[in-house]
Amino acid sequence: MKNREERVRAARSALTNVLDLKRHDRVLVVTDTITRGVADVFAETAEAEGCDTDTYLIPEQGRPLAALPAGMVDRLAGRTVVINAFSASNAEVPFRIAWIRAIEETRRIRLGHAPGITEAMLDDGPLAVDYAAMRARAERLIENLREAVSVHITAPGGTDLVLGLRGRPFQSDVRATVETGVNLPCGEVYCAPIETEGEGVLVADGPIGAIGKPAAPVTLELSRGRVVRVACADAALRAEIEQLCAADATANIVCELGIGLNPGARLVGCMLEDEKALRTAHIAFGSNEDMLGGCNISSVHIDYLFHTPSMDVAYEDGSHRQLMRDGQFT
Repeated sequence: MKNREERVRAARSALTNVLDLKRHDRVLVVTDTITRGVADVFAETAEAEGCDTDTYLIPEQGRPLAALPAGMVDRLAGRTVVINAFSASNAEVPFRIAWIRAIEETRRIRLGHAPGITEAMLDDGPLAVDYAAMRARAERLIENLREAVSVHITAPGGTDLVLGLRGRPFQSDVRATVETGVNLPCGEVYCAPIETEGEGVLVADGPIGAIGKPAAPVTLELSRGRVVRVACADAALRAEIEQLCAADATANIVCELGIGLNPGARLVGCMLEDEKALRTAHIAFGSNEDMLGGCNISSVHIDYLFHTPSMDVAYEDGSHRQLMRDGQFT
C-alpha cells in the first residue's frame, strides 16, 4: 500500500496527463461514502496544483439513483474539470448517463469518470503508468482500424463472432476533451459497432459488469446484433444475465467493442480497471448513445470481458489485417 504522498503523486500523474489539469482549473469532485477516500486524494491533488476545488457528496437516500438529485447540475456552474469518484451499480446507469450528458453539454468541462474506483488503483496499478507510451499505442491501433467494415473475433474461451464496423470510428480514452470524457483509470480503444450486425458467440470468461468475476463462463449467442440465448453452468448467474438482457427492449443489443491497453491494469473484479487490461477485450450490450455513431438508448450498459482475443479486420477496399493474435498486437 502506498502512503498518502505517493498516492497524491499517482493521482497528479493521471490528472495532468489525462485531464490536462492546470492551475487555473475549477474542479468538482463527485463522490459518495464508499469512495470518499479516493475522492479526497483527487481533491487534495487538485488543491495542491492551485485549483479551486469543491467536493459534492451524493446523498445516500434514494439510492440506487435513477435520476439526478435536485441541485446537482447547479454544482457545474463555472467548473472546468469534473472527477466522478463514486461507487458503481448497474441500477444507476440512467443516473450516470444523465450526469455525463449534463457535463458534456456544457462544452467547457473535461471529465474523468471513475465509477467503482478504489484506493488500490492508486497503488502501483492502472493510474501509475507511462501515459505517453499508452497514447502512442492507442494512436497506432486507431490508425490500423480506420476504414474497417467488420471484425472477426475469436478467443480460446470459445468466443467466435463477427461485428459490423462500417462508419463506426474507434476512439481512445487516454485524454479528455470538453466534448468527450474519459475513465480514470484510462487505457482502452473502443467503438460502437453497428447494432444490427453482430453474429456468433461471445464467451465471457472474465469479469462482467458490476457482477465482477463470474462463477462460470457465460455464453451469449448473438443474431443480428441481439443476444438471443444465454448459457452458463451456474443457473443463478444465467438467470441474472438473462434479467440484465431483458432490462428493457434494447438492453440485449450490442453497443461496444473495447480493447484493453493499460499495462498496469489488473483483473480485480471491477470493470473500471478490468476492461483496461492488456491482452483482453470486452463487448457490451445496452446504451451507446454517448459513443461516436452509437444510436442505442437503454437503461443499462453491461460489459463482458474475455481473454487473449484474436481479431481479423476487414477493410473498405476488400483487404484484411490480423490486428491481434492470442492477445498480442501484430
